[in-house]
Amino acid sequence: MKKNDLRAMRDLTIAELETKARETKEELFNLRFSLRTGHLSDFSKVKAARRTFAQIQTAISEKRIVEARNGAA
Repeated sequence: MKKNDLRAMRDLTIAELETKARETKEELFNLRFSLRTGHLSDFSKVKAARRTFAQIQTAISEKRIVEARNGAA
């Protein structure tokens, strides 16, 4: 994911990010399944999907922290 994509991701709402996280998790499951059955030829897709999922989760956490600070203040 490029830096511009990360910036665009941080502009999304938490609900939209959770939807993206679910989609990425499903994609990761399918990639792992393909890997185990021997149908996956590009192994780097698994690593890229894991990284994307982690970046989405980080963006969700950042947003929740900001909401908690602004809500408490």
